[in-house]
Amino acid sequence: MTQPNGAAVAAHRAVGFDVDGVLGASEHLGERRWSRFAAARGRTWTAQQTRQVQGMSAPEWSAFLAGFSVAEESAAAAERLVVDDMIGALHGGEIELLPGAERMITEVAARAPIALASSAPRRLIDAVLDRHGLTEFFAATVSSAEVPRGKPSPDVYREAARRLAQDPQACLAVEDSSNGLRAAAAAAMTVVAIPSPDYPPAEDALAAAGFVAADLDEVRLHLLDSLSAAVAG
Repeated sequence: MTQPNGAAVAAHRAVGFDVDGVLGASEHLGERRWSRFAAARGRTWTAQQTRQVQGMSAPEWSAFLAGFSVAEESAAAAERLVVDDMIGALHGGEIELLPGAERMITEVAARAPIALASSAPRRLIDAVLDRHGLTEFFAATVSSAEVPRGKPSPDVYREAARRLAQDPQACLAVEDSSNGLRAAAAAAMTVVAIPSPDYPPAEDALAAAGFVAADLDEVRLHLLDSLSAAVAG
């Protein structure tokens, strides 16, 4: 684990978490389903398109997907098809929690209020938390579909802080992707990065993090240390 410039751990009073790449791994499933939707309409979806839509809200990526695929379906219909497929994958056991995620959430939630700030649509957020028994631990959950702009804009993190009744500067945010890191930093939160091995974040996005961890155990320990400082203060 690293902490740039040897900075001291700051006191914080709440934590915001992303879902995909932080709690569970489903980004590859989304990419597979976007690719399948496009292929059925004679288009080839590549890693370039995936990078373009990472962090977008469901209305944003579904509009991109429908336009890219020259689909007869509306963006809303494209979103419904993909999300239905994702929820089916969840119930089929294809979206499991990452090692250390459950312990991280339960221990951090016992110390301070936590929120979820995700690009996933509301239906998928609720289904993932319910399936893995995590709903009760979150004081607030926000989908970027519920704010004006998706990541990398800061809207979803600012809304999460508002629902927690916290100043964003008093919050930590745990993120893995380029646009997620940028969004949390733009919201003035202190960013804890756990870089995605499958979709490594850009150097400029990673540079905005106050702490970079190798796994969720390191994330958990850093969050608990930061929140302990807040309690002691």
